[in-house]
Amino acid sequence: MTDDVAVLGAGMHPWGKWGRNFVEYGVAAARAALADASLEWRDIGSIVGADTVRGGYPGYVAGAMFAKALGWQGTRVASVYAACASGAQAVNTARAQILSGLADVVLVVGADAAPKGFFRPAGGDRPDDPDWLRFRVLGATNPTYFGLYARRRMAVHGDTPEDFAQVKVKNSALGALNPNARYRKAVTADEVAASAVVADPLRLLDICATSDGGAALVLSGMDFARRHGVADPVRIRAVSTVTPRYPNTVLDLPDIATDSAAAVQPAAETFRESIARAAYEEAGVGPEDLSFAEVYDLSTALELQWYEDLGLCGEGEAAKLLREGTTALGGRIPVNASGGLASFGEAVPAQAIAQVCELTWQLRGAAGDRQVAGARVGIAANQGLFGHGSAVVAVR
Repeated sequence: MTDDVAVLGAGMHPWGKWGRNFVEYGVAAARAALADASLEWRDIGSIVGADTVRGGYPGYVAGAMFAKALGWQGTRVASVYAACASGAQAVNTARAQILSGLADVVLVVGADAAPKGFFRPAGGDRPDDPDWLRFRVLGATNPTYFGLYARRRMAVHGDTPEDFAQVKVKNSALGALNPNARYRKAVTADEVAASAVVADPLRLLDICATSDGGAALVLSGMDFARRHGVADPVRIRAVSTVTPRYPNTVLDLPDIATDSAAAVQPAAETFRESIARAAYEEAGVGPEDLSFAEVYDLSTALELQWYEDLGLCGEGEAAKLLREGTTALGGRIPVNASGGLASFGEAVPAQAIAQVCELTWQLRGAAGDRQVAGARVGIAANQGLFGHGSAVVAVR
């Protein structure tokens, strides 16, 4: 088990479609996190930026862009890119700097100004890029992948479109309580069913949007937190950034083929299951210890898959868990009390950081009407393209 890292501050720029530069969102979130931590920018020893590849060249050096916008002050800087896992990689980089003694206190920032509609690769011919290939060879946009995964759950586990709709109903009700969410309107199952089919069986309200937004954290060592007068901070106890194991027998876009298991037997767990296991092992906890979870609901069906991957229930039991109200606010293990991506949409470099912001507010007891009663241990989990694991365990 590693030493804990304290979360001194958490801040966000609300999600939406604001039409401004991503740096503005990141700076607003950073200033909110600094204010929450009662620190000044000049107090920060290192800044880690989660990159956006859709923001032009500055997006590839997000750490320096945020530092410049906040005001050059000589801080150590790093920038990371790991698709949807970028935020977790940024948190992990900050934690490594703190635990190694390179910095006492680190600012982590991610922000994006996302395109309208589906994500797509940049222009030009790149036949060695699997993300480019899945669009050109298969025509497989993200919703196509989400729809295929939903079909798989229906075929293997008997899930229904009505089950998927109930995920949206749950998350939209919680998003309506979150001032940082883009969509703050509760919807009904009938409204989900009446929305347009995008990738059968998924409808428009089953799929998350693309959004602008930003999120930031101020992290420190425990000694610094105590010197700063914070005796009992929220603590990050584990960060999982594992990769898949060979052979990988579950199709996972942008890769458009699986490995043969003729010579080597697959691992006993899937890639997403291994992400959670690594986080649990490092933190010294198990799914039975969790108070709540924030998971990556790119689609309603994928949220159900995370229930099983996190060990909240057995294989094929996710829909039953949902129907029983176990994952609703007030249930045994609330999932996506923030409202999830269903209520926020994707701002790729920011979303894993935003998940940790929600862990922080819940563990502080500061989540308002969406507060999980008695929250003591939370996990945030998602996955980045090209085999980037992402999970963070936080405790109070």
